[in-house]
Amino acid sequence: MPTTVISPAAGAESPRVGIVFGLLAAVIWGGFLAYSRRGVVVGLEAVDIAFLRYVSAGLVMLPLFLRRSVRKELAALGWFKPLVLAALAGPLFIIVGASGFYFAPAAHAAVIQPGAMTLASVCAATLLFGERMNPARLAGVLILVAGLATIAGPGLLGGEAGAWRGDLLFAAAGTMFAAYTILVRRWRIGAWTSTAIVSVLSGLMLGPAYLALRGPGALLSASPAVLLEQVVVQGILSAVVALFAFARAVHHLGPGRAAVFPALAPSMAILIAIPVVGEFPTALQWAGLAVATLGLLISLRRPS
Repeated sequence: MPTTVISPAAGAESPRVGIVFGLLAAVIWGGFLAYSRRGVVVGLEAVDIAFLRYVSAGLVMLPLFLRRSVRKELAALGWFKPLVLAALAGPLFIIVGASGFYFAPAAHAAVIQPGAMTLASVCAATLLFGERMNPARLAGVLILVAGLATIAGPGLLGGEAGAWRGDLLFAAAGTMFAAYTILVRRWRIGAWTSTAIVSVLSGLMLGPAYLALRGPGALLSASPAVLLEQVVVQGILSAVVALFAFARAVHHLGPGRAAVFPALAPSMAILIAIPVVGEFPTALQWAGLAVATLGLLISLRRPS
């Protein structure tokens, strides 16, 4: 497996290749949302899903983590930078986002978390990397967020008086992933290396804590088919393949343009939920999907 460095000088950059990688990440993350709901429906809790996600991803990426070339890159990074990346895109990221549901409805998360991630990435890319924020790209981002708001529907206006606490947590989670994206680019960390860092360190942090505090009882009571499904979707596809694909999208497109793809995850989740959990989009959600797609197309246009 290559350890290509994500930097402007690391090989030829191809916007088309970046779009393919970005769409792959968006589809997988959409599946992550749909299958997470499926896991909850069959009796798993969020902490169980997080354990399956990060421990399985850590085991998959451990051989790469121990490779000599990756260890050399890790030695050059020191201990602080890997821990920061694991904190921003690992279990803490999941916990912060999931905690928002205690205060605000899911419709808020579907808009605020990806919207905050996209806007924070675009602003940081403009300030740190000099990416042009032309009016067309800004309009595309705003249209994409409007599409997410349309998908969320009337639930976006719901919530109790303390819903603002959940909204802040959703925004914090989105900003955390944006910071991960920017730091991977700024520190020029290879795509496989950044994926291995998050996977292995997250597994090491969450695995022992989960077994000590919760124990394996919930997992032993679940069917093997459900556990295998969650391991494949959560640990291999979402935590490894999607994270690597998004890192490659950042390399080819830059953090600003690549930031629109995670925002597509709710739209992809709606489509994937049709065969997975038998839920069909409403007319309002179909309209939101169309608006979000239009925003994506406008955002990805290269400035003339």
